[in-house]
Amino acid sequence: MSPGLAPRTAAWRVLHDLRRGVRFDQALNRALGGLSENDRSLAHELAAGVLRHRTALDQALTPQLTGGTARVRDDLLDILRLGAYQLLYLDRVPRHAAVDTAVTLGRRFGGARVGGFINAVLRKVAEQRDRGAEGQRVRAEPGANASELAALHSHPEWLVSRWVDRFGEDETEGLLRANNRRPPLVLQPARWSEGAVISSLDAAGIHWSPAPFGAGLVVAGVRPRDLPGYATGAWYVQDPSQALVIRYGSLPRGELIYDACAAPGGKALALSGGAGLVLAADLRPARTRRLRENLNRAASGPFLVVAADARFPPIRRCDASLLDVPCSGTGVLARNPDARWRLTAPGLAAMAAQAAVMLRAVAAVIRKGGLLVFATCSLEPEENEMQVAAFLEEERFRREPPLDAVPAELLTAAGDLFLLPHRHGTDGAYAARLRKVGD
Repeated sequence: MSPGLAPRTAAWRVLHDLRRGVRFDQALNRALGGLSENDRSLAHELAAGVLRHRTALDQALTPQLTGGTARVRDDLLDILRLGAYQLLYLDRVPRHAAVDTAVTLGRRFGGARVGGFINAVLRKVAEQRDRGAEGQRVRAEPGANASELAALHSHPEWLVSRWVDRFGEDETEGLLRANNRRPPLVLQPARWSEGAVISSLDAAGIHWSPAPFGAGLVVAGVRPRDLPGYATGAWYVQDPSQALVIRYGSLPRGELIYDACAAPGGKALALSGGAGLVLAADLRPARTRRLRENLNRAASGPFLVVAADARFPPIRRCDASLLDVPCSGTGVLARNPDARWRLTAPGLAAMAAQAAVMLRAVAAVIRKGGLLVFATCSLEPEENEMQVAAFLEEERFRREPPLDAVPAELLTAAGDLFLLPHRHGTDGAYAARLRKVGD
């Protein structure tokens, strides 16, 4: 294979799989096997970059295409987007490398004529870049409306409009920009203390820095499996937002804790150090297998993994529960760049309705006086504060925010945890801590 073609081919395969309903992380796992670390990194950057900047890329390509992008076959359009992304957003990639690899990839799938077409289109895009034309601008003009912000930062307009109504134009643009950045790799100490993890990183010459709010250690330029302590469960990978959810939840030590939607297992790992037993459950067998693997590697206390639907808890009574429900994921669009293009308003409403059923089912198995921590990785009120408000009207629970568990700046007026990527430097997340006051 020509130099540089392997990562471009892998990125194209990721985009190809996404069109067929495969999730981004699964598509990456399929496509990146066998690549060197540098090629894996580039392939990931290319596939995610196309998703994060798709609207701007199509705006750059459209003037060079008779009939616009709608007239181009999907798989060919992905090759054009990959080439345009490198030309417009990756200064470190030489122009000839971006164009030539795209041409070669096109020839492999469509022959010489397709290669010539790709060459002509991308060279025009490169000329457009040299003239400083639209495609690289990363900030909106003052007073930009939702439509302009959505186009510039490649998000669905209906979602941007919601955020503008809630946060205003300036803060919404900050959120959109945060969604278009690649999230960092953050380690949370598990079987080793934080000091021991830091010492091992220092000894290996691996740079690290504190994560926001002291919730983990940020490392860069290395795969998790290549870090010291991986095999012995010294640490696990988890965004600071999820570590802060656990810190906020302040679940009791020495008791039975039911983690109702536990995969891939980061929160269950955190809970295992202090619980009497963590019952970690998830619905799908594949996710349950991954959950068990992660807990076997790094759990520091007793746990039991089961395959179970949170709507039908596999337990009669527990002391406390963490319910991190499936949701729209609007707080983790940086981590899942394909999700913005899959989410719809009806889909958001359906996720909120499903979460309501799970919340009431899990509440029923908590003993009187027990705790329920309800969490999402959503920014949407229907899935967060409105969900909790409706629940408290019907069920015998009350809010009980913890004392001094997290900084006050992370709390809402009601005492719930609410994290925003552009404000706090973490994934977006929400959590409410609820005490059961009656049966």
